[in-house]
Amino acid sequence: MTKKPADSKATRSRIVGSKSPAETARAKLRSTTPDAVSVSLTVNGARHALALDPRTTLLDLLREHLDLTGTKKGCDHGQCGACTVLVDGRRINSCLTFAAMYDGAQITTVEGLAKDGALHPVQKAFIDHDAFQCGYCTPGQICSAVGLMAEGRARTADEIRELMSGNICRCGAYTNIIAAIQQAMERS
Repeated sequence: MTKKPADSKATRSRIVGSKSPAETARAKLRSTTPDAVSVSLTVNGARHALALDPRTTLLDLLREHLDLTGTKKGCDHGQCGACTVLVDGRRINSCLTFAAMYDGAQITTVEGLAKDGALHPVQKAFIDHDAFQCGYCTPGQICSAVGLMAEGRARTADEIRELMSGNICRCGAYTNIIAAIQQAMERS
């Protein structure tokens, strides 16, 4: 008795011209990917109109689509504050929000704080007080401090500490960060 060659499904599909399993998987992925959404926003004074996957976070828009890499991706869970930016003057964690939610908004990143070549008072104070070590958290700390000052709720070092608690510095430069914020508050 002679053995018949195996007639597998994969062999049959190649014979009749069907797609390979990998091609089928890619086609399925394309069919489940949402259509692009139009988003128009102003970032650091420049207007941008983009077509984005609706799942694009504001952080990924800034870093991957606009090449503004000052805003850092830290934990990607909203726990460290490295991704803090200002949206219409209010500080937010950009890793936790979809870019499409801010159509028409004014976004300010650490790159947009300096004006006409002059550092923002908070940026200057961070330098004056050596309020950074590795520097990874610094852009988020600075944007958060600018937002904190605009809120006008912090008056004491303890209030600053409490209201900046969403921004973690793994190097432990907190004493210098508080001093820098106090200096900027005094000068503005």
